[in-house]
Amino acid sequence: MKLFKRSVKPANIDDDGLIENYRNGGDLAVLGSLFERYMPMIYGVCLKYLKDEEGAKDAVMGIFEELIIKVKQHEVKQFRSWVYVLSRNYCLMQLRAGKKMEEISPDEVMESTPFLHPEENNNKEEALKALERCMERLSEGQRQSVQLFYLEEKCYKEVAEITGYTMNDVKSYIQNGKRNLKICLEKNSEQA
Repeated sequence: MKLFKRSVKPANIDDDGLIENYRNGGDLAVLGSLFERYMPMIYGVCLKYLKDEEGAKDAVMGIFEELIIKVKQHEVKQFRSWVYVLSRNYCLMQLRAGKKMEEISPDEVMESTPFLHPEENNNKEEALKALERCMERLSEGQRQSVQLFYLEEKCYKEVAEITGYTMNDVKSYIQNGKRNLKICLEKNSEQA
């Protein structure tokens, strides 16, 4: 690769030539030269999707790190189009990862105070018995879906496969079952 550095400057080589040189020699400077050509476009894509300057800058660096591996793995015909799609997909994955982190909170799992904080309740056993009684009052679909989703920690798809319900039915059963459990547990805590 030293021969490449002495004889040909990366600025004089087209994208395909730089990709070929990088694949053959593994010189990050060559890949960096190629990446620099499209950095404004990549940053623009990241800014468009992430809507945050610092996040977009971090994404640009993450995309470069992915390029180190992916350029060697994939057949790249037109680098500009390929790196655009790679950048867009990278940003979408970042957004999905961020949503997953935001979506799940303990308060959403079960809003009932005795269930969320049994240590605050003097009688944990009583709270569990109340939950069991309320579970028995659910319809069969709701009970199965809630049991598998919350207590056995199965995903929607697994619940659908186990029960034979459609994905939409499973989501509906879980949502309605959760709401019915909350109502039932609140009534039990008021009566106690």
